Amino acid sequence: MRLALGSDHAGYDLKTFLARALREAGHVVVDLGTNDATHSVDYPDFGAAVGREVVSGRVDLGVALCGTGIGIAMAANKIAGVRAAVVHDVTSARLAREHNHANVLCLGGRLLGTEVALDAVTTWLASEPAGGRHLGRIEKLARLDERLDEEKGIA
Repeated sequence: MRLALGSDHAGYDLKTFLARALREAGHVVVDLGTNDATHSVDYPDFGAAVGREVVSGRVDLGVALCGTGIGIAMAANKIAGVRAAVVHDVTSARLAREHNHANVLCLGGRLLGTEVALDAVTTWLASEPAGGRHLGRIEKLARLDERLDEEKGIA
């Protein structure tokens, strides 16, 4: 699988760990930065970059990290077509993929240990979007993106 990873300075160490583990598992990792933990950078830049890679189709899925996962998820979700979810464990990761069809997984580098984060990402990647009652909700999310484009005159 082809994956985009991006983080701010607070998520850098966990992103580096995950990138290495995902490559070792056979995934292609596109690292969108940042490139160190010492220089403060803005999470919206990296959340948007991951989101754009996913919706463009250049990658299959994305993983975005900041201190809590919250800010970078907000940024990624500003990109139409992104369904970014902040997760804290394997259960929230699995449900984010199955129920919400999350295409960007967001993690907090200051909140999660490496093993919990890797387990969450691995579970998310192994999960499949569920159909059934969840499809109507996903379609409603897509219509919200379309409505925003119409309001901006992009349609």
